[in-house]
Amino acid sequence: MSPKSFEYQVRDRSGKVVKGKIEAESSSEVATKLKGMGMAPMSINAVGGGGLRTEIKIPGFGGRIKLKELAVMARQLAVMIDAGLPLLRALTILESQTTNKTLAGVLSKVRTDVQTGSSLSQALARHPTVFPPLMIYMVRAGEVGGFLDSALLQIAQNLEADVKLHGKIKSAMTYPVVVAVIAILAMIIMLVFIVPVFAEMFQQLGGELPLPTQILVAMSNALRVGTPFLVILLIALLITWKQVKYKPGVRNVVDPMKLKMPVFGVLFQKVALARFSRNLGTMVHAGVPILQALDIVADTSGNVVVVRAMRDVQNSVRNGEPLARPLAKHPVFPSMMVQMMSVGEDTGALDTMLGKIAEFYDAEVEATTDALTSLIEPLMIAFVGAMVGAMVIALYLPIFKVFELIK
Repeated sequence: MSPKSFEYQVRDRSGKVVKGKIEAESSSEVATKLKGMGMAPMSINAVGGGGLRTEIKIPGFGGRIKLKELAVMARQLAVMIDAGLPLLRALTILESQTTNKTLAGVLSKVRTDVQTGSSLSQALARHPTVFPPLMIYMVRAGEVGGFLDSALLQIAQNLEADVKLHGKIKSAMTYPVVVAVIAILAMIIMLVFIVPVFAEMFQQLGGELPLPTQILVAMSNALRVGTPFLVILLIALLITWKQVKYKPGVRNVVDPMKLKMPVFGVLFQKVALARFSRNLGTMVHAGVPILQALDIVADTSGNVVVVRAMRDVQNSVRNGEPLARPLAKHPVFPSMMVQMMSVGEDTGALDTMLGKIAEFYDAEVEATTDALTSLIEPLMIAFVGAMVGAMVIALYLPIFKVFELIK
């Protein structure tokens, strides 16, 4: 029998009434668990008894926890802890306030784990697909050092900066993708619906069609027959890509190619450097040991080229070398960045220097995004114009030929 969700209302050891959710096989098991936590159950009700209240979940749709939601959660938790609220009370408030049902369910489990004696970092670590490693280790450092509210605030700032970076990438990619999709749809509509009309007219007129028109008619015939197969193939490719895009073999090929792309390669590199600098600076500032920080930063970098560099740097630092020296061996890290990190190490202000590097590359990403947008707009307009113009000319060439024959 699969576990069910139950809403409960209990009175804790201090006499306060606490509400929450928990998963169990039956209401009696819920009562046993709550009593084991030192709670006095007041009411236990099953959630969603079927019918219209049953929630339908479609795989791949919904249930996703966004980075922005984690940033908001971290900031709210930091504010409440700084205001003196107990951790359990803060988690209960977060659970009730979040609009994402998946995140609310995870927070309920985190709160239950904390109630049973786990630390917040241990409770978060039980959900590695929801909470990134950087967040877990930062919380752990805050718990050990007694600055959990400051650690959560740094996490929120870090995640918000990542959200901003993602937004800049999306803004740079949205325009060319939308224009390309519209152009492809326009071409498909012309080939499927308009070209056959002209082809029938050309057949009635007789004579040999010019080569461009022959190619266009052949494309139209092939598309009309093969459209269902193309749609199935496209869906299969999208599903396959979603399943394999994070596998090491695929990333080892795709990630280096992303950095070498003629237009977007520079943007991807600057985004990776900004994320690396910010994450490493945040970890160092929180007092996380440098080898552990490098390991976490490698896992959160998002590019296998940076991961390889971090593994090499880890080995060098483990052997007693300074951090900046092995970075110079990897072309993905510019010399300016390496020199700034070297100065930070020499002055004992590595975290501050990494923060300045992150700010610099954030500004670079913004400038690069604006430049790419200005460059891509006329290129895409020219591309669409050339494509549509070529199709129109290919369609009208036989008509010009008929006029010549009449003359």
